[in-house]
Amino acid sequence: MSGISLPLPLARAILHPVFRYSMNVRLPWRVQRAALDAEAVLQMSPKGTRVDRLPLGGRATERVTVGRAGSPFALLYLHGGGYTVCSPRTHRPLAAHLAEALDAPVYVPDYRLAPEHPYPAALDDAEAAYLELLSTGLTPEGLAVAGDSAGGGLSLALAQRLRDRHGIRPAALGLIAPWSNPNEVPPRERDLVINRAWSQASAAAYLGDADPLDSGYAPLLGEMSGLPPTYVQVDDGEMLRAQCGRLVAALREADVPTQFSVTRGLWHVAQLQAEMVTPAAAELRALGDFLGEALRTAQTGSIR
Repeated sequence: MSGISLPLPLARAILHPVFRYSMNVRLPWRVQRAALDAEAVLQMSPKGTRVDRLPLGGRATERVTVGRAGSPFALLYLHGGGYTVCSPRTHRPLAAHLAEALDAPVYVPDYRLAPEHPYPAALDDAEAAYLELLSTGLTPEGLAVAGDSAGGGLSLALAQRLRDRHGIRPAALGLIAPWSNPNEVPPRERDLVINRAWSQASAAAYLGDADPLDSGYAPLLGEMSGLPPTYVQVDDGEMLRAQCGRLVAALREADVPTQFSVTRGLWHVAQLQAEMVTPAAAELRALGDFLGEALRTAQTGSIR
């Protein structure tokens, strides 16, 4: 999967200034977004990646495929970025790697961002995208949901909303370092990617005037029972490590089939650098394998 393999210390040295200066509370949100979109060119996609743009759930969306992509399955991917920055462009390489692993299209909607569009705008957009994909002939058993960081929390909140409002269960959830409770104050000043001031500013921007105890905003506070098989990935050195551990404990207590992977020496959503960092590529491959197996199992079960 990986095109080149940088030593981890070198990769960290390259990425540190990128995140330190782009995700900075002193910069307006629009400047942060422009900087991260521009820096996305440094992240490579697999050979044969194709990107088609289409509307989905009322939002511009990228449909990412690699090669033939003849699978009857699909993946809805919700990008991270604290609900305030990033886009399908910044996460295109990650989506492409998953499309390659699944041999299936990955849909990445450009959901509305805060502070211009606070909660529940992003969740409403995710729900609309999932339901429109079902209207194209896909079934819940053939449609999984995944996301990273804020997009991981959004994926969890979407699964809870689909269960509660529509009686629908996606085939699987793939959560990369999910930010499942923005109310929690980060335990230290920063890790390689995220800093406390930026995290708290993003949380406040997304909350707006909503109730911070609303499980749509903080899905870690919500009910876990009845959710689909879930895979959670996090690195031991990032600020969300403890929160992810609590999420996994809550999922397992609710009898949700859950896998948990904790890497060491990577960083927050290192899967974005899968083309350059071999251990990150291995994690992304494991996530793709999990989602593919869950989709095949759910589809087989629905046929019987």
